[in-house]
Amino acid sequence: MKFSVNQQDLQQALSFCQGVIEKRSTLPILSNILLDVKDSKLIITATDLDLIFIHDLNNIEILEEGKTTTSSSIMYDIVRKFSSGKKINLTLNNPNKLHLESDKSIFNLNCIDASEFPLTNENFSENEFKIASKEFLKLLNKCKFSVSNDETRHYLSGIYLHQTEFEEKNYLTAVATDSHRMSISKIRLNEKINFEPIILPKKTIFQLCSLLDNYDGDVKISNAKSKIKFELKNSILISKLIDGKFPNYIQVIPKNNKKKLEVELKLFLDSVDRVASVSLDKKDGVKFNLTKDTLNLSVNNANSGDGKETIPIKFDDDLEISFNSRYLIDVASQLDGEKIELFLNDSGSPALIKDPGDFNSIFVVMPMKG
Repeated sequence: MKFSVNQQDLQQALSFCQGVIEKRSTLPILSNILLDVKDSKLIITATDLDLIFIHDLNNIEILEEGKTTTSSSIMYDIVRKFSSGKKINLTLNNPNKLHLESDKSIFNLNCIDASEFPLTNENFSENEFKIASKEFLKLLNKCKFSVSNDETRHYLSGIYLHQTEFEEKNYLTAVATDSHRMSISKIRLNEKINFEPIILPKKTIFQLCSLLDNYDGDVKISNAKSKIKFELKNSILISKLIDGKFPNYIQVIPKNNKKKLEVELKLFLDSVDRVASVSLDKKDGVKFNLTKDTLNLSVNNANSGDGKETIPIKFDDDLEISFNSRYLIDVASQLDGEKIELFLNDSGSPALIKDPGDFNSIFVVMPMKG
């Protein structure tokens, strides 16, 4: 095996691999990436057995085809320290050593034979549909912060993706909740698709977001039984799905929140963020004291002090309610419009948050006691 590759291309591909590979893998081969040079391209594969990432690099010079595996983290660390955009020459003269050369740097990395690398070949030809990458990224971003970290309820530790129909239009709808807050967002589909509801694991979501961040084009999605496949132009991500039943989220959406609070988004976000600064762990409730057209925000922390702020709003009632500041900041940071709308009921009921700039997303946040 002998080939040359551009430093930036290789660095980007290896940085994606870092997100897939487990730092403390018990099997040495799982810390490695598979490098396969054939058909005028380099195919790089990384896996943790639940997630497989495959990336093609096309603009490479091949002198000799071949394949091997070497440590993903060490190779990434070396490649990112080479001069940007330089040519890197890689040679496998000896089955156990991969030779890397760039400028005046020479490295020889230990290898494990490619035959030990776990590869699965599944048939995903069924149930394919396409979606625009930027729309899909937006969908995931609006939900991912609400994913639960509670290991005991594994069915909440992902995003629930399913097809919904509303007024004869079809949507791909995403939902996430940690039972304190919930995000629901949807994107319009051109036609009805053949897609079974799935729960996408957290690690897959973050890996997918970093890929979509760097890509503009269509994503081809297909799922087969317990796995899902995402195809981008030069990358493929195949993931196992979470086995479990997602709760009925429709019944959690508040139906009778009649008290509408409307406020300028940036003003609200900055104000909550400032007042919350006095709380060290951001877990302290930010207290809303609402009167007509005025919102008094306050945070009181026994260890560090207190903070207060008053902002003008549109509101026609009186109400006192407290929220976890982090939850409000997370939601507000993902809104598209100039304003944010909170629909409230009483101090013990969840708030429904809407974005006048995006009718396809809603958020529910539980209030804090006290």
